[in-house]
Amino acid sequence: MKIDLYQDDCLNILQSIYSRLQQENKPYVVVSDPPFNIGYHYNKYHDKMDDGTYRQMLQQVFSPSHPSVCIHYPEELYQLAIDIDTPPTRVVSWVYNTNNRKQHRDIAFFGVTPDFKQVLQPYKNPNDKRIKRLIANGSQGTPIYDWWNINIVKNTSKEKTMHPCQMPLQVMKNIIGILPKKYTIIDPFMGSNTTGVAAVELNRDFIGVELDSLYFDIAEQRILNAQKAQEKQNDDSRSLTTV
Repeated sequence: MKIDLYQDDCLNILQSIYSRLQQENKPYVVVSDPPFNIGYHYNKYHDKMDDGTYRQMLQQVFSPSHPSVCIHYPEELYQLAIDIDTPPTRVVSWVYNTNNRKQHRDIAFFGVTPDFKQVLQPYKNPNDKRIKRLIANGSQGTPIYDWWNINIVKNTSKEKTMHPCQMPLQVMKNIIGILPKKYTIIDPFMGSNTTGVAAVELNRDFIGVELDSLYFDIAEQRILNAQKAQEKQNDDSRSLTTV
């Protein structure tokens, strides 16, 4: 597993990253939750461009020249598909509760077809006779399919960092888990680096880019913590194997 982190504007370095991976014959996929262009003030970045500049930025990052996965509101994903002249191969809905009502964002897969059978969720009724037979025959769960009920990261969540728009780890693990394992995962808008943590836990190569120095430091520390946790887990597994 190889991890590379860059503190920079992704538009400055993405092309060089793509070129290097192409020269090394390493397939890659962009997986990101981009800025939503709604005027939010992050630490040093004001998330507001004119609509034309914003769509041009999305076109550069989620280009049809390579596979990508974009997490956004549905209307923006439809516009992105029009702008890059590429319909998504699959769209997943991520549903969550906020302010006592349900909302959702869509997750669009461009140029790559997810394999939902690669990520299994536990059976909801393990005591059902039919489910018991499946488990007895070796089944470990049911595929996650394309409707995910996963809570957002709240201020009281254990995984919460200083980043105001932190993605849930389970969402990113689901996305990466259903992608082909050969891909290097690239997140050009790394933020607190939930994508990178998911990549470490799933043993995938990862490249992350973050503009803001504060969030980059958080992202770097989360990767180090995830790597240490993974190493400990591997050591514990080896110990159990040798006893």
